[in-house]
Amino acid sequence: MTVQAVLEKPVKLVDLSKYNLPDRYRSTLTNEKWQQTLKKQYGLPESARVVKATLSLCPVCGRRIPAVVYEENGAIWMRKRCREHGVFEDLYWGDAEMYYYFLQWDRPEYIAKGLANPYTDLEFYKEAGECPNGCGLCPVHKSNTVLAIIDVTNRCNMACPICFANAGAAGYVYEPTLEQIEYMLRTLRAQKPWAPNAVQLSGGEPTLRDDLPEIIRIAKRLGFVHVEVNTNGIRLANDIEYYKALLDAGLSTLYLQFDTIDEKNEGVWRHRMYHPKAYKIIREKVIENARKLGHRSIVLVVTLARNYNDKDLGKIVDFAIQNRDVVRWINIQPVSFAGRAKLYSKEELRKLRITIPDTIIEIEKQTGGAISRWDWRPTNWPVAVAKMVEALTDSPKPLFSMNPICGAATFIYYDEDEKRIYPITKLVDVDAFEKGAWDVYYTAAKGGIYKHVAKVKALKLLKAVKHKRVRDLIYDFLVKKDYDSLGRFFFNVVGIGIMHFMDTMNYDIERVQRCDIHYATPDGRVFPFCTYNVVGHREKVESSFKIDAKTWTKITGLSLTGWSRQKFIELRA
Repeated sequence: MTVQAVLEKPVKLVDLSKYNLPDRYRSTLTNEKWQQTLKKQYGLPESARVVKATLSLCPVCGRRIPAVVYEENGAIWMRKRCREHGVFEDLYWGDAEMYYYFLQWDRPEYIAKGLANPYTDLEFYKEAGECPNGCGLCPVHKSNTVLAIIDVTNRCNMACPICFANAGAAGYVYEPTLEQIEYMLRTLRAQKPWAPNAVQLSGGEPTLRDDLPEIIRIAKRLGFVHVEVNTNGIRLANDIEYYKALLDAGLSTLYLQFDTIDEKNEGVWRHRMYHPKAYKIIREKVIENARKLGHRSIVLVVTLARNYNDKDLGKIVDFAIQNRDVVRWINIQPVSFAGRAKLYSKEELRKLRITIPDTIIEIEKQTGGAISRWDWRPTNWPVAVAKMVEALTDSPKPLFSMNPICGAATFIYYDEDEKRIYPITKLVDVDAFEKGAWDVYYTAAKGGIYKHVAKVKALKLLKAVKHKRVRDLIYDFLVKKDYDSLGRFFFNVVGIGIMHFMDTMNYDIERVQRCDIHYATPDGRVFPFCTYNVVGHREKVESSFKIDAKTWTKITGLSLTGWSRQKFIELRA
């Protein structure tokens, strides 16, 4: 929902009786004295409804400042005031109905306990200025690392204006050695009570490193089951042998930049030398090479902005379904104005801002309702399943315990007989399944004989599967161990996730303290995604390990961008 649309169409406040909101929200939403106090403090109109008070950052000086999240005209907003730089306001969530729907999962049982062995202590946390400045991870952080990220270089062969890392334009080279990378990986694997087993190798453009296969081998040797590479696909489209080398080393997934597949979309704002037709060709070539090599795990990564590629979402879903033999997931990231994107003006930001519910509603429209807005759940939904498995196996499991407002996800199944898609909610009563998983967990947690009772209850979760074909397939897997049929089913399933990383305008400290996507750095610390890229930690870390660009080029004899005259001629040909 755009700012102008909100202002032109006054909408009544959402009827809260439809939602099973946590007590912490009900107590404030219905407290008239609290509501009036916050409205007066932040200059909100009487027609607004305050949802919560929180802490944010001043977009100018970066200081922690008080903020309020409130509902007005069908959307959710954030307003904050810096004593020195004034009042700032931004769209927080574009649809109030969906906001309250997702808040139903903002409960204590979905919040993890953080690390048993944090990397920094409370003394450092306080001296550095508390969250998000005293980071690394600290004892205050509430989530473990579910997905780790290591930037293996800041060199790049593109110049995207929305790059978190300001890659290729920092004026220096940040490229950790193999020894430093192994140290970062070991730092991550030392986490307790659960050591992360999924890592993304990012940048910059990781494929500019010829030793990337060796980095993958190190990660696999240290126990990372899932190793993915974040890439624009240029080298993998043009060098299938390099692609094969990554797979031979143990690559799990390609995290492929995929803003559009429409060659007529002149709005593609990636590299200035990139015509939309070339962008499309590169992506299709990567998919083709994956198929040749038998690689069946590609994630299409869409950096989404309004008036840029928001009308391409339906086409991207269609592309994923058509290529479901290799495409496993679509990950949509509404643009965060961090890194290089901080250069956009306030007016440009307002024009480009798009939020999670805006994205969901666009997908609903562009798929003709086949994927509706109510087919999505917050990304912390799997906590119940993870805790259930933990209790049944007496083994710690990763908890996707991020704030429910940070992300959304669903799965779509392509029925080959009917030639149509079904969202997961049409196949499985996901809410009944989640309720059953909690019941199993609480039963198993009692221990003793209750553990056996819980195992029996777990089998009854099959009742939540509505689609007979899917229920029979799962039964055959559980009883007959029919792995082939189950495999064929999952290769007709494509997941869709939306993750909206924050920037200084919509930064919410309460949310970042539950982030479970973390960067590891060569100084032995670990940072939440929205802390590392927004607060300035990235610049400090990279400055400590940087080398002058000209000196680096002279020492290594390599190109900063990976482009050479010969390569450019070959690509144009």
